[in-house]
Amino acid sequence: MSTISAQDVKKLREMTGAGMMDCKKALTESAGDFEGAIEILRKKGQKMSAKRADREAKEGVVIALTSDDHKQGVVLKLGCETDFVAKGESFIELATSFAQIALDKMPADLEALVALPYEGDLTIAQKIEEQTGVIGEKLEISKYGSLKTDGQIQPYIHMGHKAGVILSLNKDGDAFAEAGRNVAMQVAAMHPVAVDKDGVDADTIAKEIEIGKDIARQEGKPEAIIEKIAMGKLNKFFKENTLLNQTYVKEGKQSVQEYLKGLDSDLTVTDFKHIRLG
Repeated sequence: MSTISAQDVKKLREMTGAGMMDCKKALTESAGDFEGAIEILRKKGQKMSAKRADREAKEGVVIALTSDDHKQGVVLKLGCETDFVAKGESFIELATSFAQIALDKMPADLEALVALPYEGDLTIAQKIEEQTGVIGEKLEISKYGSLKTDGQIQPYIHMGHKAGVILSLNKDGDAFAEAGRNVAMQVAAMHPVAVDKDGVDADTIAKEIEIGKDIARQEGKPEAIIEKIAMGKLNKFFKENTLLNQTYVKEGKQSVQEYLKGLDSDLTVTDFKHIRLG
């Protein structure tokens, strides 16, 4: 039987992030072979993932990153089961490493993201399985968004990684960077459904019109003016729920669109991605 040194255990721990006892057991089982020990730890993670598949990963962190030139941006949520794990520095670092790979590769969707290489012969999906075994909780990347622009993208992290936003402006340059961050903060605080009314899907509009009609009828309004009342309520919905039409929260007396045009008459938001825990 091979002797497992403390140095070997430490090396495997640094390679995998697994606990000292798990590393020692894996090295003992593999007779000191590091590749074999890593495979043992991976299989443990796979078994743990299967056991905890029906658990809910409601806690976690949201990471938002942009490229150095602010032409590309990504935002993703790495979920876990408990707030204790979510607050750990190593968990935040893990989520950030996934986001950095996403930023470097700009995958089209979540499925493509988790299939990307992580390190060695591991994919991101396999790394998540491995860390499920290490941490002992269900882990998953459940949400992911990305943006590219000829203007600039600004990120914002809200409430200690509880929410994240990436927001694109149509104009480049440091002069508008603060405005981009301010409006990204607006998204995190006010949860708009679209940039403007043209971005609201037809089903949502139809639903809001029907709600407006139902309310008007319940209030006893004449049928002849029901449609007009419903359209008025729809316009109120657009004002409260589309970003450019919302009241700018940092100022309170103008809309987001008016705030941006006060800086430059052509400045506007082209898109945003917003991810929250829960």
